[in-house]
Amino acid sequence: MSASSNERYKEAGVDIDAGNRLVDRIKPHAKATSRAGALGGLGGFGAIFDLKAAGFEDALLVSTTDGVGTKLKLAQDLNNHKSIGIDLVAMCVNDLIVQGATPLFFLDYYATGKLNVDVAEQVIAGIAEGCKQAGCALVGGETAEMPGMYQGEEYDLAGFSVGAVARANLIPKANLEVGDVLLGIGSRGIHSNGYSLVRKLVKDSGVDVNAPPPYPCAATTFAEALLSPTRIYVKSLLPILNAGHIKALSHITGGGLTENLPRVLPENLSASINLDAWKLPSIFAWMQQVGSIPEHEMLMTFNCGIGMIAVVSASDAASVSAALVAAGEEVFTIGTLTQAGEKRVAYTGALCAA
Repeated sequence: MSASSNERYKEAGVDIDAGNRLVDRIKPHAKATSRAGALGGLGGFGAIFDLKAAGFEDALLVSTTDGVGTKLKLAQDLNNHKSIGIDLVAMCVNDLIVQGATPLFFLDYYATGKLNVDVAEQVIAGIAEGCKQAGCALVGGETAEMPGMYQGEEYDLAGFSVGAVARANLIPKANLEVGDVLLGIGSRGIHSNGYSLVRKLVKDSGVDVNAPPPYPCAATTFAEALLSPTRIYVKSLLPILNAGHIKALSHITGGGLTENLPRVLPENLSASINLDAWKLPSIFAWMQQVGSIPEHEMLMTFNCGIGMIAVVSASDAASVSAALVAAGEEVFTIGTLTQAGEKRVAYTGALCAA
């Protein structure tokens, strides 16, 4: 008797039954992210979202897509898949919030050579946790088993998110001016950028990633510190944004402080940042020392302890800072806007370890 089509497909390296088992296992994770406006569940050909039911009348849609870079490789090398999904969501929704948008829904793309259902569920459970932290619904995604494209159970991830913002709340605002204050909001470690260099530094140092970190740290192991998930700033920032007290936001990702802050500034303004305003977290200090990395390269590669920058008027700086602290954020007054100069971001002081 000839093999069934499913059996023949399995012989070619694609296990449809495993894919179906994964869908059944991730449905509760997706259901836990439900929010007003999200219609239907997993399994359809597309997801529907009702903006009116979510409370939006005259809104602009904002969309983002991103991945987590080679932090994904580190997670796979360490066989630790629990938080990489949080990173994936964070990289998308933090880019929505910098335009004033409320994240509405999220979709993921998971591609692998051979589907390991247990690993995939851990990853997607992390995605669901990130969605809960951001207040958005996990409405669907795609799981692709592609033998020959990826080696064994190696996998790749991409995320896609859509948000909405009332026209009046869109940022950056047009009234940015000299004297506006830069509030730096603390990061949670490296976040999801610079990991090609991070992985090289870890390898060259010979440090055992399963041992305690080679610097003072609350993490139990160095691996835990290296995989600390990207902080999601949505719920801390939304009330302040909706109150109109933030003029601009910059998510500090690849390119560091030096290249990300100018993305939200008009051509007639620059930023002056005082590096003495905060202490360089220990993980960055360790990397800088081990790799003999110049300060300017640190500032163009890593967030250096500042995951988000809020630009506010001088009169609002104290109240916005207090509101962020009350929401659980660590906040530093790191500089001001100035007339455009030779450099879009000029630094004073120096990065110093805690």
